[in-house]
Amino acid sequence: MGGLMIAGSSSGAGKTTVSIGIMAAMKKKNMDVRPFKVGPDYIDPGFHRFVCGKPSHNLDGYMLNEEMVRYLYRHYGETGDMSIVEGVMGLYDGYGRKSLGSAAHIAKMLDVPVVLVIDGSGVSTSAAATVLGFKNYDPAVNLAGVIVNKVSGESHYQLVREAIEEKTGVSCVGYLKKNPELNLGSRHLGLVPAGEAAGLTSKVDILSAQVAETVDLEALKRLADEKPSGKQDMPEELARFIEENRRDFEGRTIAYAYSDAFNFYYESGLDLLRDLGAKLVPMDPARDRSLPEGTDACYFGGGFPEMFLDELSENRDFLKDVRQKLDAGLPCYGECGGFMYLTRSITDLEGETRDMVGFFEAEARMTKRLQRFGYVDLDYQDLSIPCHEFHRSLVEEGNLEYVYKVRKTKDGQLVREYRCGANKGRTLGGYPHVHFLANPNFVRKVFI
Repeated sequence: MGGLMIAGSSSGAGKTTVSIGIMAAMKKKNMDVRPFKVGPDYIDPGFHRFVCGKPSHNLDGYMLNEEMVRYLYRHYGETGDMSIVEGVMGLYDGYGRKSLGSAAHIAKMLDVPVVLVIDGSGVSTSAAATVLGFKNYDPAVNLAGVIVNKVSGESHYQLVREAIEEKTGVSCVGYLKKNPELNLGSRHLGLVPAGEAAGLTSKVDILSAQVAETVDLEALKRLADEKPSGKQDMPEELARFIEENRRDFEGRTIAYAYSDAFNFYYESGLDLLRDLGAKLVPMDPARDRSLPEGTDACYFGGGFPEMFLDELSENRDFLKDVRQKLDAGLPCYGECGGFMYLTRSITDLEGETRDMVGFFEAEARMTKRLQRFGYVDLDYQDLSIPCHEFHRSLVEEGNLEYVYKVRKTKDGQLVREYRCGANKGRTLGGYPHVHFLANPNFVRKVFI
């Protein structure tokens, strides 16, 4: 088998619930499922990893070019039994009028069949009009099946199924009943991450049992496209970059914060560092007493440090060690939550302030309002990098040297331009999330 995309008719239709339910049900049948996520989201891949026991890889049509997206899909999926790609928002929702990076865009790029998840609550035969619209909107998208979520029961599903199949010719492959026990919980940036979700093992067990009962897994296997034969070659430009830079990275130890507070990383970006020969060592800023022995560079990724202020601030040995080593010139990169951690303090939404590393002379403050959201293009020194921002906080400057020039465009027109990113010594910090494969030269700037 090759793979399927599980896409939604809209945000909230239930594509994440359905996706992880199918992944869990197939894994219980001893299938090696390889998970993927369309777009820049970090949280859904965490659920995929929890269920599948394998890293989930982001397929982003804005930050990465088509050759790279196809490579990642083939490369990480080639040794599994089946690949399952979770879409983003509604099937056709993307960036700008051309819906760049939408689930539909990626489905066509990969030539994978799409199973559309629709919300069945409050509708019966009208669901057929929804599916017909999605089918006809772009005939180049292979809309191969439908799963009806949030139905009241079997009889309700049959009414919806008969209308869809008669009016659209698209097969329904199952349904899920409304079940408040399966709510995963949310906070200010979306779902509560898998590592913090209460009772997640139990919820996944209930979900996989329901999927096994009411979704035709054999039909999903039949719908999956045929797996391409042969090994997928690495894009030539990436292979050349690795070859030319391996000598500088080989044997270097890069410590990266990986804990409940910091876990927003693109796994294929970390793999780039491994392919270059670096040794990646995870660290927990709330529990470790110092940076790992032999650390040559460190990386504090995004996450939710504001939810763990006491644990982070009370680990004074670690804070002191990081500060001393950054002052001494250790290369370091802090991204979004990691950038906040490197400032003097973080203030949460309740107004509680806790001391942090204090390397950057500024304070981070959570805000009720979303500050930045969406794709941007980042200019840093001689590099141009498409990236993504999503944060409800501000770093209020004390004495920062801004080194990023950020441009937000829409359909080719400049919407706004602003400065961001701080540089001090050999430490770089900023809010934009950078996928290292968008421009591999960035890793030379921050880790060498």
